[in-house]
Amino acid sequence: MSHAEKQEAFRQGLLEHRILIQTQVPGIFGHAAPFDAVIRKLEARIDREVAGEAERVYFPPVLAREVVRSTGYMENFPTLCGSVHSFTGDGALHSALVERVKQGGDWGEFLEQSQVVLVPSACYPLYPTLEGELPPGGKLFDLVGHVFRHEPSDDPTRMQAFRQRENVRLGSADEVAAWCEGWLQRSIRVLSALELPVRLDLATDPFFGRGGRMMKATQRAQELKHEVTVALFSEERPLAITSINNHQDHFGHVFGIHGADGGYAHSACIGFGLERIALALFHTHGFELEGWPAGVRDALEL
Repeated sequence: MSHAEKQEAFRQGLLEHRILIQTQVPGIFGHAAPFDAVIRKLEARIDREVAGEAERVYFPPVLAREVVRSTGYMENFPTLCGSVHSFTGDGALHSALVERVKQGGDWGEFLEQSQVVLVPSACYPLYPTLEGELPPGGKLFDLVGHVFRHEPSDDPTRMQAFRQRENVRLGSADEVAAWCEGWLQRSIRVLSALELPVRLDLATDPFFGRGGRMMKATQRAQELKHEVTVALFSEERPLAITSINNHQDHFGHVFGIHGADGGYAHSACIGFGLERIALALFHTHGFELEGWPAGVRDALEL
């Protein structure tokens, strides 16, 4: 079977076993009870791993539009952005809107861009709140959130809306680099305990356009991004289930976050893709939770 055929067979299995629920939009799936149970157990497993290390914070799944503007997101990832638009017109314009809707047409011209976009990465809402000087030793945050990336696909491992569990480290360049180095092996240990055939790969972000090729080359040369991957459908195209990203002083510079030495703070994050880890578990161990290996069930406390 080809990569695409294996992908489709897996999707059909997830639907037939009532693990995911198909909606009308590619890449948007409902979660049935078995899938939701695994997600909750994964979160609890990560809770136990990072307990007491970080300050837990939560943000809603929308973000100030200005954050996307100031961070250069539209320059780098324009095709992934989900911009929220709303109706602000009068009665006459509303009548025209309703008529367009009834005709089955595109009603976008009747809407105006709002002040928010859908969160593209769980850590993005955090940085604007940290303007000023960090305490000595920096800060560490733990957060989880729903994120959106406009990548419509029938591939169940490439959802448009999904959850990220992140830890975010801010501090000096050396503090952040050491934290990243520690998580490179720690992430392998955490995911190997689930009996997934994981490996650590050097990676790049999907920067857009001609300039994006240069940014990818720089990111790879400086080894700023690593992914924990698992080969589900082929060795040539493994699935990233966790990533470790060193942003250097990008967010510190944009949002005026300073270290104790007065310079711009560096930052990094580790992001666990909860849905992708769950899918890797179902693909590796089977569609029935009762049949999963005892070691995996113990690790997740299933």
